[in-house]
Amino acid sequence: MTVLVVGSGHNALVAACYLARAGHPVEVLERDEVLGGAVSTVERFPGHLVDRGSSAHIMVRHTGIIEELALERFGLRYIDCDPWGFAPAPAGSDLAPIVFHRDLDRTCASIETACGASDADAYRRFVREWGPRARRVMRAFAGPPGPGRLLRSFWGLDARDGGAALSREFLQSGDALLDAWFRDERLKAALAWFGAQSGPPMSEPGTAPMVAFAALLHELPPGRAVGGSGALSAALVARLRADGGVVSPGDAVTELRRAGDGWRVRTASGRNLHARTVIAGTHILTTLELLRSGGFDAAAVDGWRRRIRVGPGIGMVVRAATDALPRYPGASAEESAHGLQLLATDRRQLRLAHGAALAGDLPPRPVVLAMSFSALDPSIAPPGQHQLSLWAQWHPYRLADGSDWSAHAEREGDRIIAEVDSAAPGFADSVRERLVQTPVDLERELGLIGGNVMHVEMSLDQMFFWRPLPELSGHRVPGAPGLFLTGASTHPGGGVSGAAGRSAARLALRELRRVRLPRPRRA
Repeated sequence: MTVLVVGSGHNALVAACYLARAGHPVEVLERDEVLGGAVSTVERFPGHLVDRGSSAHIMVRHTGIIEELALERFGLRYIDCDPWGFAPAPAGSDLAPIVFHRDLDRTCASIETACGASDADAYRRFVREWGPRARRVMRAFAGPPGPGRLLRSFWGLDARDGGAALSREFLQSGDALLDAWFRDERLKAALAWFGAQSGPPMSEPGTAPMVAFAALLHELPPGRAVGGSGALSAALVARLRADGGVVSPGDAVTELRRAGDGWRVRTASGRNLHARTVIAGTHILTTLELLRSGGFDAAAVDGWRRRIRVGPGIGMVVRAATDALPRYPGASAEESAHGLQLLATDRRQLRLAHGAALAGDLPPRPVVLAMSFSALDPSIAPPGQHQLSLWAQWHPYRLADGSDWSAHAEREGDRIIAEVDSAAPGFADSVRERLVQTPVDLERELGLIGGNVMHVEMSLDQMFFWRPLPELSGHRVPGAPGLFLTGASTHPGGGVSGAAGRSAARLALRELRRVRLPRPRRA
């Protein structure tokens, strides 16, 4: 019997690939005509291949999934982002920028020039101490959540004071970690802004590992998929089809109903499909509504929905077609344009933006992460042109004054571009075309409820074996045998990793093997 996969986000596609590779018939059902969800690329402007969601791929390069599925055979190729990070000098100052190379020595040399020898030495020690810890975090992310697995992932690390000191360091805030290690506020702001890409501000408990993940990027930096972020999804689809899998775009699932020892899956085109096993890669709230439509316990669904915290929204994006790269004072294009341009020089700007979002207001100043990957991969833009993705965080989904986002979108786009222009004078004049994606646009186009690109908040109480809730954290729904959950709503959360898809596939395969075992004959 065919395994049905709901949604074609990259985690759903990863799950589908593992199941098809194991010999199971698989069909992926996707509401959109574009496959890949938030890991997809389309032509937005003439000759420009523009990402719809994610742009840089970090975690998936550390999981082993690319190698296990042999995705290079299906067209996937990454270019290392090296340097992987760039923090410009404050506007009008004579300070040097901070350049985060893959090479640790070159990075420390840049930090020494920009911030002083003390912080350069501290950064070297920070990478050496937190690199192994970050690898353990990645190991914990690689499989299904659970206290036992979490303990095994970190077993063998320094357990000073019976582990109390180490556990405290993991549970502290990112800001506390940075204050303990470094002196220069600009260095702290750059690393805090990097860590904040997971969603929570670095003032929250448990965010220290999000900052410390930067230590791993000196081993393997973020990668840019040639042809755009969607090249990962395209390779997964090609792999799936090579193993006999089927992908059905433009046919949304409208109902999940328990039927006998399996599931009846109804689609918008009127199809009624039957499967013993279903992998749901949609947003957890979307999956719960599909279950409710199929007669699942409404009281249980309502209870879960009330307790799952999506949050006020994370941010918005401006996609820009330009005739030049940003020119940051004191830096060459090779130093600034190949990685994440962390345009925050003071953590106060981050805190004010997050506080405004909690209040339902626009940030006093948008905080911008600029990415100009046409500098690495010219194939995504016409000759002589470039393309940038400008991610701004935090922006609320619902505005406190009750106004519609359409009234603010273009003006906020102007402000985001102005932030880049303040760090790289003349950038605004280079913009030829642009697309503004507000939190409402992200929800409408990509199904990201509340505009949250991580699905649900990545706060400590909604991570690991609490994500999205303790009773839903094992990639399963109580009372729904044969249904498995994947996607950013599940462990390990948002970002491009594929780990949730692999974990869901492993659980499903284990159950399918049990079903296939012959029943013992009675004597």
